[in-house]
Amino acid sequence: MAGAARRGGSAVYRSRDPIRNLRLRVRIQRVAPAGPLLPWVPPLAGPERPGRADRAADAGAGPLRVTAAPRAGAQRPPEDEAEEVEVGWQEKLFSQFEVDLYLNESACQTPLDWQYHEEIRKLEKAGGRKNCRIFTYTDHDRFTNLEELCQKVTDLDHEVPSYLVERMANVRRRRQDRRPVEASSLKSKIITWEPSEEFKKNNHVINTPVQTMYIMGDLGPYGKLGHREYENVLCTIKVDGNGVITVKPDFNGTKGAYRIELDGEKREVWEYTIENASAQVQPEEEEREQRVFRELYGRHRDYLSGLVGSDFEMPLPGTLRLLVNGEIVSAQGYEYDNLYVHFFLELPNQWSSSPFQQLSGVTQTCATKAVGWDNVAYFCYPFSVDMFYTQEDEDSLPQWPVLYFEVLSLDFWQRYRVEGYGSLVLPTCPGVHTLTIPTWRPVGLGPVAEMRRFFIGGSPELEDLTYIRIPSTFKGKRLSRFGFRTETTGSVTFRLCCLQQSRAFLENSALRQRMQSVLDRLGGFSQQSSVYNVLEAFQRARRRMQEARESLPQDLINTSASAVPQSLEP
Repeated sequence: MAGAARRGGSAVYRSRDPIRNLRLRVRIQRVAPAGPLLPWVPPLAGPERPGRADRAADAGAGPLRVTAAPRAGAQRPPEDEAEEVEVGWQEKLFSQFEVDLYLNESACQTPLDWQYHEEIRKLEKAGGRKNCRIFTYTDHDRFTNLEELCQKVTDLDHEVPSYLVERMANVRRRRQDRRPVEASSLKSKIITWEPSEEFKKNNHVINTPVQTMYIMGDLGPYGKLGHREYENVLCTIKVDGNGVITVKPDFNGTKGAYRIELDGEKREVWEYTIENASAQVQPEEEEREQRVFRELYGRHRDYLSGLVGSDFEMPLPGTLRLLVNGEIVSAQGYEYDNLYVHFFLELPNQWSSSPFQQLSGVTQTCATKAVGWDNVAYFCYPFSVDMFYTQEDEDSLPQWPVLYFEVLSLDFWQRYRVEGYGSLVLPTCPGVHTLTIPTWRPVGLGPVAEMRRFFIGGSPELEDLTYIRIPSTFKGKRLSRFGFRTETTGSVTFRLCCLQQSRAFLENSALRQRMQSVLDRLGGFSQQSSVYNVLEAFQRARRRMQEARESLPQDLINTSASAVPQSLEP
C-alpha cells in the first residue's frame, strides 16, 4: 500500500526565460523488496532531506517516509523495474489508470476528457505509451494534492496549527477561469454584509496566478499498475507570473537519491532522482541577451527622462523657497466631543506666496474615542503651503512663518464652543517633524460664564488670533496681558514635511564658509534651528540691556562713565 507523503526541502528559483523551456529528467527504480525483518541503513553520503510521514487521502493508504539515500549502498534492481523519463513543462504523460478511464467514451463528459480520449487513441495506434510508472498531472487536470491543504508548518506529529496557518490553508492559489456574467443584469450583490465562512473560503483568492504541475509515480506491484492507491507525488512544480519557480523536493544534483519505503507486507523500497534537463544557454547567446536587456533599459531610462525633463523650476537668486506638506493628525484631552480645527498661516515681512495659495482651512468635524485616559479625535487632515522668502537686508534675521489654530466643538444642538488656541512656528530644518502643541482658552469671570458655556454654548473668544503670540499689529515696546485669565486645555498633533530650495544651496563649500548671507547659513548648516534660536536670543538680550540702560537715572549713568577713565590713570 502506498501513501502520499509530506516532503520538505523545497527550493525557489527565479528565471526570466520562458517557462516552456523548462525540462526535468526523472529516474525511478525499485531497489529490492526490503522484507519484514530488513533494517533501515542510514545514508553513507549526502545530507538528509527533511520530511516525515503523513496520512494519505485514499482509504487504506499507509504512511510514507522519504529520505535521501546514496545510490552506492543500494542493491541493483532488475532492468524492468527502472524507468527514466524526460518531461517538459505542462507535458501530459498518461498513467495506466487514465488510459483505461478515457478509452471508455461513456466516462468522457468535459471537453478535456474528449481531448484526452483522442490523444490516447492516437497513442494506441502508434504502439502505446512509452512511459510505464512515471506520469504527470498538469494544471488542467482534476487533481489536488493533500500536501497543499496541510495545516502543519513543522514535522511534529502533535503540532497545533496556529490561527494564521488555519486561515492560509483556505487560500486558493490556482488559476480561476471564470467567465463574466452578462452586462445587462447584475446577478450578484456588490456588498455582502453578512458573509458566511464558506463565502470567505471561496472568495479568498491570492491575486498572483500560479500554475501547478505534478510528476507522479505508480509504485504498484508488477502487473497491477493503474490503481489509484499506489500513486505517489514525486515532484511538485509551481510557477507564478513573476517567473518564480518552486520545486518540491529540490533537484538532487550531487546529493543522494530520494528513498521511498512503502508500508505493507513486502515493504518495497524505491529510489528516484530529479534533475534539471533544460538546455543551457551558450555564452554567446547569453552575452547577446544581456546586451539586448541593457539597450532596452537604456531606452526606457531615456523615455522616463524625457517625461520628467532635465530643467527643474528654480527660485530667483537671493530667494528661499519653503514647501510644507502638513497634516493635522489628532487632537486630544478636550472637554467636549465633535471637534474641528480652524487654522491659518501668517507670513511675516519679506515672505510671499502665490495669489492662488490658500493659507487657511477648516478640518472636518471628528468624533472622539477613548484612548487610554484621553479622548482623541483623529483628523488626518492634509494641507500644503508654498512660500518664498526674499532677502533684502544682509544683517536682518528672517522671521519664520507662524501657524495659528483654534480648536472648536459642535454638539447635536448646533452649539459650538472654543476648546483651545495655539500657535506653531514652522520648523527651520528641512525634514519630517511631528509636533504636539498644547492649547489654552480664555476663561470668564465668575461661574455664570461657565454655566452659559455648558447650557447654551459660546465662550470668550479672541478677536485677533495673533494675540496668541505677539500680534502682528502691535508696534509698542511692551505688551501687557495683566488680568487676562486663561485655562490650559488639550493638545493638537501636527506632522510637517518641510522642503527648502535655494540657489545658495548649489554653491560650493568654499563659498558657504564665507557666510555672506542668511541663505548661506541656512544652506550650509544642519543645525539651522540652533543658529536661529541663538541669534534670536542674543538680539533679545541686547534689546533688554539697552532698555535697562535707558531706564537708569541720567546722573548715575554720567557718574559711572566719568569713573571709568579715572581708574585707568596710573
